[in-house]
Amino acid sequence: MLPYVYRVTKYDPTDRDEHGCYAGAEDTVSDHGQVEAAYLQAVEAFAVGTGIDHLAVREPQVSSLVHFGVEQPLEGFGLDGLFPTGLSGFHDGAEVPLDIGLALVRVMLRDSGAWCRLEVEDAFAVHVGWDQYLYIGSSQRCEEALARTRALGLFPERVDASPCNVETDGEDVQRPGDDDFWAGLHWAVASCRAGILEETYVEGASRWHRLTHDTVDTVRAGLAPRARLAVWPDLSSDIDAVLGALPPEGLVECVWQDEDGRLQSAIVDEDEFPELATRMSGAGAAALLPVYADERVPLFTAVMPDSDGVVRARWRTEPTPSDRNWALLKSLHRGEIVTGTVTQIATFGVTFVDIGGFEAMINIPELSWRPINHPSDVVAVGQEIRAEILDVDPIRERVSLSLKALHEDPMTLLTGQIGQTIIGHVTKLVPFGAFVRIEEMENGFEGLVHNSELSERHPGHPQLVVQVGDALPVKVLDIDLVQRRITLSHRQAISAGRDEPGA
Repeated sequence: MLPYVYRVTKYDPTDRDEHGCYAGAEDTVSDHGQVEAAYLQAVEAFAVGTGIDHLAVREPQVSSLVHFGVEQPLEGFGLDGLFPTGLSGFHDGAEVPLDIGLALVRVMLRDSGAWCRLEVEDAFAVHVGWDQYLYIGSSQRCEEALARTRALGLFPERVDASPCNVETDGEDVQRPGDDDFWAGLHWAVASCRAGILEETYVEGASRWHRLTHDTVDTVRAGLAPRARLAVWPDLSSDIDAVLGALPPEGLVECVWQDEDGRLQSAIVDEDEFPELATRMSGAGAAALLPVYADERVPLFTAVMPDSDGVVRARWRTEPTPSDRNWALLKSLHRGEIVTGTVTQIATFGVTFVDIGGFEAMINIPELSWRPINHPSDVVAVGQEIRAEILDVDPIRERVSLSLKALHEDPMTLLTGQIGQTIIGHVTKLVPFGAFVRIEEMENGFEGLVHNSELSERHPGHPQLVVQVGDALPVKVLDIDLVQRRITLSHRQAISAGRDEPGA
């Protein structure tokens, strides 16, 4: 917040009604002459008084006519010839010399279709408001500039702040268009989830880009500094179906790829649908997008950071569900303990858990250290659980949890039985051996007795030696905690019994 802010106008403060509104004879538009020149000289006087010779363009805007309706885009929007590099020089954060800054003030005073804030951080600001109200802020008192402004016939008044200051909500989700964003976009394109990118390079004007695996990096390299990005599903090649989906009335935006391969867009209402169809003649693909804010929800959004990776653009995108997921995933870390509610047990066995509005998942092996037949053996829909985060994948928007990680592995308690002979029950026969449960519980751990360890003679099939349900003495040969394997031997258990004294 600058300490010295002045509202500079051509309106005499004595010509105000009881409500403080100007009631004099001055026109509320620029005279393109002496008064306009006085405004510019006042801005220059304050800039010189503050020691400013360059200004930064912030939050540039253009008239919505740049891409509104089926008419061709409005070229120049009052900025023709102003920037040495062309219109690409009009972007958020662009540094311009004072003379170009004054020319931008003139464009705004004339309401020529472009607007921006002109600022130097913590030092200076120029904002052009409605009806020729000019707001100049400075870190200095600028007494000479005040005197100069009055001598020019203008009226500077001290105010607390410019009404054109940016108001930002620090809690807003704002995703940067960083490497992680582009990696996610690559994945979304490869999985056919995304197909077009909307680049809002100034407020009120946008460019569209068709995305393929081969074009994503090229599109990224050509974006305007600090552009706002919105990712949408791909266009449809069924043009007749797209045109047939036009609403009976109201506004809609149509994006299409023309016969030259370029993406075009237009916002139209029902009166312009016939002209839109004519303009789309020869299109190879198209899509309809809603215009109204509560309906216009892209897949995900971002704002391009500066070259050092910092997002300095102050404008915000409307956060989508995917953007909120990104914000949550950014706060999660491997090894973190979270609390959630079981929302679904999928037919393929994966358990889904709501953790703060995001569905994480638990694969069957992570539900229990002990063998289970189905997740419902351990959890139920609606149950609140605690789990450990195994992995966070912001690219695919996945969080993997483990329920068993919060409990001690009971198999470790069995390692003390290696070399001992115990009695177990045969639970299953397979061509290469028999599985034997070595704990007296329904979901007790099972080990494998290979055919070679069933008897002195190698049987062709285990059923020649044992049957399911048989009590079988076995020797614990090995317990592999990593592979979750228990190796048993009936042959060695019998041999050991014969070798005992008195046997």
